[in-house]
Amino acid sequence: MINLDSNIVAVSLPSIARSLKADFAGIEWVISAYTLTFASLVLPAGALADRYGRKRMLVIGLGIFTFASVVCGAAPNVGVLNAARAVQGVGAAIQLSAALATLSHVFRGPARARAFAFWGSVIGIAISLGPIAGGVITQVAGWEWAFYVNVPVGAVMIAMTLYAVEESCDPDAKRMDILGFITFSAALSLITLALISGNRHGWTSGDVLLEAGSSVMLFAGFLAAESMQERPMLDLALFRRRTYLGANIAALAFAMALLTMLTYLPIYFQSGLGYGPQAAGLLMLPMAVPLFLVPRIVAAALTHRLSGRALLTMGLGLVALGLLWMAFEANRFDYRAMLGGMLIAGTGAGILNGETAKVGMTVVTPERAGMASGVAGTVRFSGIVIGFAALGAILFSRVSASVFGALRDAPQVARLSLVRRVMAGDLTGAYDGVAPNAVLHDLASRSFGAGYQAILLVASAIAAIAAILSWLLVGSAETAPVQRFIRDSMPEQMPVE
Repeated sequence: MINLDSNIVAVSLPSIARSLKADFAGIEWVISAYTLTFASLVLPAGALADRYGRKRMLVIGLGIFTFASVVCGAAPNVGVLNAARAVQGVGAAIQLSAALATLSHVFRGPARARAFAFWGSVIGIAISLGPIAGGVITQVAGWEWAFYVNVPVGAVMIAMTLYAVEESCDPDAKRMDILGFITFSAALSLITLALISGNRHGWTSGDVLLEAGSSVMLFAGFLAAESMQERPMLDLALFRRRTYLGANIAALAFAMALLTMLTYLPIYFQSGLGYGPQAAGLLMLPMAVPLFLVPRIVAAALTHRLSGRALLTMGLGLVALGLLWMAFEANRFDYRAMLGGMLIAGTGAGILNGETAKVGMTVVTPERAGMASGVAGTVRFSGIVIGFAALGAILFSRVSASVFGALRDAPQVARLSLVRRVMAGDLTGAYDGVAPNAVLHDLASRSFGAGYQAILLVASAIAAIAAILSWLLVGSAETAPVQRFIRDSMPEQMPVE
């Protein structure tokens, strides 16, 4: 539900912008409002699951997510839509933490490796189907149904959870870490707000500097609060283990470099290449399908031969190579030229999809599965939030530099108007006071291509740096290959006490 919904909406963004008359900043918040509350709350949601029961919190999360989906579909303007998306993120955080904690609690040993491989495949299915489903739904029924489709699915999932999931919790979890929750959520919210509003108000604006500075102070407060807690929401001691630190760096880079592209590329295909929503969804398949297929191949053919360190490094290296390929082709506006890069990056993403969570969980005790799943979800979706906002800032900066450099004599307001139109996907070349013409259309297209080339290059660099760090930090002994003979000598599933 979580990943399918995110990718359905990504394809629908241009249609939402036209329908609700929203600019780029408005539709940017359709993604950011959801991922921001998600990333801010998934860590405390993991603590809630440990304290009050994973099954109970899973049902509550599903209920909130389903209700918010109804409001999203009925939203009369982008403000209401973004507010409902924020509530949807709350439900998503609760259900993800509870679901991943349940998985980690029930499955142990080699069975856990297979369970996480299957979990990675399920995410891959959602990511694969998202662009296609989003394109078909948007084109046939309207973007509203990208949200309404969650209602019957949510109802069925609540019934299945009540029937099939056994309750579990952490018996040592006594109280909530309120101070940690407040400082972490506020810090992440403010840094994201600064990254998004910097494009509109300027990076030296007093408000933007205040937001960024306050975020740094609040994050420092969060670290101090966690170090003083007897049973913290985030056990900082885990990050002194090199393998855990390396796994989380890999997960953060994977989200920032690759998962953000699942939102940006459909916009590129529709605005830059001129495809409709349905076609744009289909064009994402070379990157999305490996997210479904590769985790199963890794589980069957590689986990008993390669360590977790080798798999993480290989996955990030392939993502970096694929994005670099796409960066060199972005300003040509030729889909066939980008196809090879999409396949390579998608293959790397398929390796990382289940492996990052599995490697991180290897050094965590089962009793703290909720906390660990909260960290995994927080890292993943913090990466999406920060990556989406940061790459958006780079895109805005590159488009602005191209437009301002070419129209030195045009009024400032008119140049900013053209930049905002290009950012929203309008490449006609129209801007305030000037009708579109061939020269301005060419400028808009070149600026758009240069912007996408810049964000793909930055994303590739992030993945390459993370690949090096993963190899240096993750221990090969702690993430040693799972031998086949162990698989047959151990029970499929550990009993739930």
